[in-house]
Formats: sequence, C-alpha cells, structure tokens
Amino acid sequence: MKADILLYNIDQLLTMDQGKKVLRGGEMGVLPLIEDGAIAWKDGAIVAIGHSSEVNFEATLKIDCRGKIVSPGLIDPHTHLVFGGSREHEVAEKLAGTPYLEILAKGGGILDTVRKTRETDSESLYEKARVHLNRMLSFGVTTLEAKSGYGLNEETEIKQLEVVKKLHQEHPLDIVSTFLGAHAVPESYKGKEELFLQEMLKLLPRIKKEELAEFVDIFCETGVFSVEQSKEYLNRAKELGFAVKIHADEIDPLGGTEMAVEVGATSCDHLVGASDKGKVMVGQSDTVAVLLPGTTFYLNKEKYADARSMIAHGAAVALATDFNPGSSPTENLQLIMNLALLKLKMTPEEIWNSVTVNAAYSIHRSDVGRLSLGSPADVVIWNAPNYMYIPYHYGVNHAHMVFKHGEKVWEEGVRYE
Repeated sequence: MKADILLYNIDQLLTMDQGKKVLRGGEMGVLPLIEDGAIAWKDGAIVAIGHSSEVNFEATLKIDCRGKIVSPGLIDPHTHLVFGGSREHEVAEKLAGTPYLEILAKGGGILDTVRKTRETDSESLYEKARVHLNRMLSFGVTTLEAKSGYGLNEETEIKQLEVVKKLHQEHPLDIVSTFLGAHAVPESYKGKEELFLQEMLKLLPRIKKEELAEFVDIFCETGVFSVEQSKEYLNRAKELGFAVKIHADEIDPLGGTEMAVEVGATSCDHLVGASDKGKVMVGQSDTVAVLLPGTTFYLNKEKYADARSMIAHGAAVALATDFNPGSSPTENLQLIMNLALLKLKMTPEEIWNSVTVNAAYSIHRSDVGRLSLGSPADVVIWNAPNYMYIPYHYGVNHAHMVFKHGEKVWEEGVRYE
C-alpha cells in the first residue's frame, strides 16, 4: 500500500492512546509517546504508526519531522463562536472592579452581545465566525464545540445555530453544535425566568428536526438560572433526545456541579466555585469537568478552578478557551495550556490529555483526540523539541502544520483565506 502522507523522524510522537475513551484521575498523568516516531495515512485514516524504523511505507508526500513533535489535533470543547460585535468598551469597568453580575444587571455583558447579534445578519455572522475559526485552526485546533446563546429569542437563536451548521459543512474544522438559549434572562423576562425557559424548550423540537444542535446547555448562576430551574430544563431536554451540558458554579457555589452529575450531564463547565462535595461527585461520575482558566485570567480573578482536587478525586478533566466576546476573547488554546500549567497546577501530561482525548470525549467525539490505526488523520506538527515545551513557552504559536482528515489545512508562513 502506498500512503498519501508519511511523517518520519518525529522527535516525540504523542498518541494519547491508552485504549480508553476518557482518562480519569491518575490516568491523565500518563502520556503515551514514541520517540523517533513515524505515522502514515491514506484516504484520511491512519494506516501505520510506530518507530521510524518500523514504518517503511511508500508515500506520495514524505515529511521529515526531525526537531519537531507531532500530536493529535487539539479539541476545544467550549466556545461561543457566533456573535455580533465585541465588548472592549467594558474593559474599563472591569478594571475598576465592577462585578460582572452588576454589568449584566445594567444591560451589559451577555445582554449587550445579544442586542448586537440580533442586529447582525446571517452572512455577516458567518464571515466573522469564519475569521475566528481560521485563527483557531492556526493554533492547532481541528475540532471544537460552538454554542448559541446570544439571541434569547427564536429568530436569533436559530440564526446562530444555522450559521454554525453552515460553518461545519463548509469549513475544514469539525464543529459540534450546542443550543444555549438559556444563557441569560432577557430584560423583558426579568422575574419570569421559568416562563422564558418554557419558551426556549419550545424550540427544541425544531432544533432536533433540523439537526441544528446535539447538546443543550444552561447558565446556572446567581442572577441567571437557579439549580432547580436548570435541573428541570436539562431533564426536559434529555427527554427530547438531547445530550446536556451546564455552565456550573462559575462565580458562586450554588451546587450546579452536583446537579450536573445527578442529571448525567456530559460535562459541567467552569467550576471555579465548585464545592468540596461537587469535586468529589464529579470525580466519581462520567461527567467531564471542563475547566476554563482563560476566563478567570481575563476577568482578573484570583481564584481558579481546583483542578488538582478534582483530579485527585478521579475526575476526567478537559480544557477549553471559552472563546467569547466578554470574558475570554481568545482563540488560542495553546495559551490555555500555559494557564493550566501555571494557574491550575496541572502537569504537562495532564494538560495534553485535557486538550485531546478528554476534550473529545466531552463533546461525544471519541474518534478524534488520539492517534491509532484507523483513526482520522487529524494531526499537528509542532515546532517544539518535546511536549513540555509548548505549555512552558507561552504567548506564541508553536504549530507548524495542521492536517484535518489527512488534508493539510494550515501551514506556518502560508496565507489561508
């Protein structure tokens, strides 16, 4: 057999292949790798992987990776990709110490982006999101999750989801879609949160029929939706055939982490305020803890999610950018890896597993995030002497080449439209 592409002389080939769909607790500290490795693929699937001396495939294209490492494409399992406008005008308030919930109460924050997203047509939203996707791709991301949530009404929520679907069909990145209609309480529904949630639930049959989302999410937080409201909402979404996620305990320890485990959420995200009980429960469950240190960093908060305790209790941890216009305006998952090292005290091995195999599991995409025979050739070549270098050396892009389904979709120094 002649392969399409062969990478050889790889200083470190990171496979992330422990034979498991998700890694928990101490398993996250193990990083399978092959020194002086090689990997070959044909028709978008891996056909050989091993030591360079063992992989002797003829190939249409051979790439010498001496001085570089190779990994699976990165997975970003929590983004707010499609939105109108931006929120740089709020930075001064944040620096002055104005709490986010106070900004939200004045019609800022999410509600400001809601207004701008409602005013922006689908084509403009598509083109804007495409720019962000190209940037994510350049940082080595090959699969991501994208949420709606800046419409808070039928017209705009559907508009966002339709843009996500079109991007998934037309852009090289694979995009997993999440309906986050319950992202904030519209001004017209203040004090009538349960009525608003009922309105959002009415959209689910259409979303299911038109295949616009496979996950449903909710923002469970002080001033937004309570634990009980969120629980009822997510259970109803599950009854309608959706998998569920939750923005849990981002600011206050309300018990959203515990509730996420109780309802069988695929993931609970943020968890900065998670209680000790919640950390134990997520560690004993199938729910992935998706941590977002970029948000804590950007909001200038001192307290970060307690990754060490969660891992000690056996949790499966993933990392994500939380890319959004207000609290984490970055597409750079490599930067998040550095923050996880410095602020979450995660080891390089745990970090790599958190942005590949565990991140993939948290969005029901366990066919990616690892390199093994038959798996999709979603591959990144990195300008790095070893895997520890990338979370160590921050603020630059280490990606050299990015392949999606075996096709080269980005290369350092080459302009892509």
